[in-house]
Amino acid sequence: MVNNGKRDGEIERLEVWCAGEEWCPITATATLIGKKWHPVIIHRLLEHGPSGFNELKDNVDGISSKVLSESLDDLGEKRLVDREIVSEKPIRVEYSLTAPGRSLEPVIDTMRDWGLEHITEPSDRRSSLV
Repeated sequence: MVNNGKRDGEIERLEVWCAGEEWCPITATATLIGKKWHPVIIHRLLEHGPSGFNELKDNVDGISSKVLSESLDDLGEKRLVDREIVSEKPIRVEYSLTAPGRSLEPVIDTMRDWGLEHITEPSDRRSSLV
């Protein structure tokens, strides 16, 4: 069976400008999730599942509504996040990960694990907290 141009069981592939180059998979992945809030949004959707805008904003501490909206639009254009209207009145929109978005889970987990192991607060901030 063919679904949206792909056969059942076939991995959905995203078109990128550098396809065919040896270094392209790394560059393309960094381009898809390389904006500041993109990995966090993906992580929260992995962790909490489909979420409304306000729920997602609460789960992504420190992000403004404008930046969240722009990030969700960008992730949607990149086919990593789906936007579904679940209610007309009042309007309620739910965001969820697409199959390519969900498949980023090991990448996001590895980024988190690396950060936990290798980053710390700046020393001037730690001393002010003691």
